[in-house]
This record gives sequence, C-alpha cells and structure tokens, in this order.
Amino acid sequence: MVVVGAGIVGLAVARELSMRRAGRKLAVLEGAGDVGSGQTRANSGVVHAGIYYAPGSLKARTCVTGARELLSYCERHAVPHERCGKLIVARNEAELPRLEQLEQRGRANGVSGLRMLYGDELRELEPHCRGVAALHSPNTAIVDFSAVARTLAGELERATVPVVTGCGVRDVGQGRGRIVLRHAHGETRARFAVFCAGTAADLLARKAGASSNPRIVPFRGSYLRVRSERAHLVRGLIYPVPDPELPFLGVHLSRHVDGTVTLGPGALLWPRGPLDVVWPGTLRLVRRWWRTGLRELRRALSRRAFAAAASEYVPELRPRDLVPGFQGVRAQAVARDGTLVDDFVVSETERALHVRNAPSPAATSSLALARLIADRVEQRLA
Repeated sequence: MVVVGAGIVGLAVARELSMRRAGRKLAVLEGAGDVGSGQTRANSGVVHAGIYYAPGSLKARTCVTGARELLSYCERHAVPHERCGKLIVARNEAELPRLEQLEQRGRANGVSGLRMLYGDELRELEPHCRGVAALHSPNTAIVDFSAVARTLAGELERATVPVVTGCGVRDVGQGRGRIVLRHAHGETRARFAVFCAGTAADLLARKAGASSNPRIVPFRGSYLRVRSERAHLVRGLIYPVPDPELPFLGVHLSRHVDGTVTLGPGALLWPRGPLDVVWPGTLRLVRRWWRTGLRELRRALSRRAFAAAASEYVPELRPRDLVPGFQGVRAQAVARDGTLVDDFVVSETERALHVRNAPSPAATSSLALARLIADRVEQRLA
C-alpha cells in the first residue's frame, strides 16, 4: 500500500494504517524535499477548538476529537504547544448576532469552556483589544505543525515504513490488479493507494479515473509579522467574526510557540495555470466574489491596508509595527458551480482513496481524520 503525500494528513494516515496491522507493506511518497513542507508548515499554527464548522460535517466531527488527540500526542512526544486561548471579537453591534450563532454552533459541536465576554472581561484577557464583545475559547491552542509532521515521520521510520521525499507522483495507471504510480524514481505498483496530495489532489484523482469536480484552485495566504518590541500587544489569538459565506476565518492575529506574532492571512486567488483560470467554477467564483477579491488584492499590495484590518480590534497596531512574514498556499476545492467547498471531501476510485479537499482545520483534525480514512481503506480491502 502507498500513501501519496507527506503533509500532516498523509503522515497521520500512514501512521494509523501502520498501527492497525503490524508488518503491513506500506510506503509514503512525497514530491518535496522534506516532510510537512507545504500547507503543514505555512499556516498560523492554531489547533482549532471546533467552533466554526457546521454540526454533523466532517470538519465538526473530527475537529473537537482531533484537537484533543493532537494535544495529547504533543504532550507524549514533547512537541512544543500551548493552550493560549482565542478571542473571536465582534467589532460592532451588527456583528453580535453572528457571534452568538458561533457560540451556539460551537456548543452544538461539543466545544468546552466557551463564554461570551464584554467590556472589562475582554480587556482582562487581551488588554490592547477593543470590541463590543468577544467569544472566548480557552482550549484553543498553538503548536508547531512542522514539528508534529517530523515526529510522525520519525514514528513511521521506526516502524520500518519508508518515507521517500523528492518522489513526486506524476501519473497514475492500472495494471494486473495493481495501481501503478509513476514518479521521479521510476514506478511503484501497489494493491491500494491513499492520495493526500494537497494542491495536486484533483490532478492525481483525475488520472486515477475520478471526476474533475471539484477542482483545486489554490489561494495564496500572506502573513506579516509584528515587530518583537510590539508583540506584547497580543497575548494569544485574536480573530474577527468571519463571513459565514466564505470558508476563511478572516485576517487574524496569532501568537506562535516561538513567541512571534503574525497577522494574516490574505486570501488571494493563486491559480496553478491557465486551465485553472478558464475553468467554469473559477469564472463563476470570480463573478460572485470580485469585490472580495479586490479587497484581498489591496491587502496583498499594501501593508497599510493589512494594518487597517488589524487595527479594528487592536487599535494600537500601526503599519510601521509590521514586517514581512511568510506565505503559504491553501489547496481549496471549488465546485463547478463556483461554490467554495466548505467540508473535507474524500472520494474513491478503483484502487484508491482520494482526499480531495483538506484545508483548515485538517492539521488539527489529522489524527481523527486519519482514523476515518483508515476505516474506509479497510472496508475496501476486506
């Protein structure tokens, strides 16, 4: 059996499959030069509590359990992490109904410890934050997801499961009861494969015989870093009330386990090539959200615009307090009708399982999501 992709989800799936059956012939193939080098590394490092996701969705079902399991895993393996808590801040009265809906949704998903804060209660936790109210999630945590990925890879190596980097899968075929993976090192034949391929998820799924819908249309996320002498303005995590129609959480302030504070991300459409641009789903997406796209483009071009977004809930932040941070790419699935796919999507072909959409909170959910995927693999192989 082969797992394609050594991000945190692929590594977690390989670990789960390895633990279930000792001696199972298993390998992980990764195109990059190191594990966890894509979405796993370039993110805000937040272990989400499970507040945002529609009750009953795969995200909701795996996030609360996944967060608990991930933090327990970090404690056992001495991976840096911290339960710093999060505030979701209503900046004005108009945002209060949506904030209350988030509280209800979080409670429905089993998120513990949630409470609404007002006035002095809010400023007690975040003295430099301003808003009419905030939803406090004390169990939201931060972690170095790259360190988690390296730890998972180390477990696999000790279990004699090879993790082969620099081995990107280029083509997928079938032959004599096996799936055939053609890659940089030649060819691998396996009884079954699990694809956790991030931005290449749709391409490899189509090569294996799956539908072209949904399609991955990446978004670039840009972060700015708050200068160290101004990092005291943020104690934990400060988020806006998100737009309920978009699967993005908005520009937020995040403290990381190394003590740095970042602002971001932007959400700028970042097509892989001309075919992404002319695909009907992309065109419909752009027609619907062109105003949002212009706002994101402005933020990408202007540090002042980024700072303005943050100063709505931390007024003391100024453009001069921000310096370039890092960039990442979110592998976001878009349906043919232009809808941004909001939930995790796992599909099947003849000898494979395909993780077609695994954006945030996939890293938080990784251990729980891996268990669901492994269940489906075992059903297929029974």
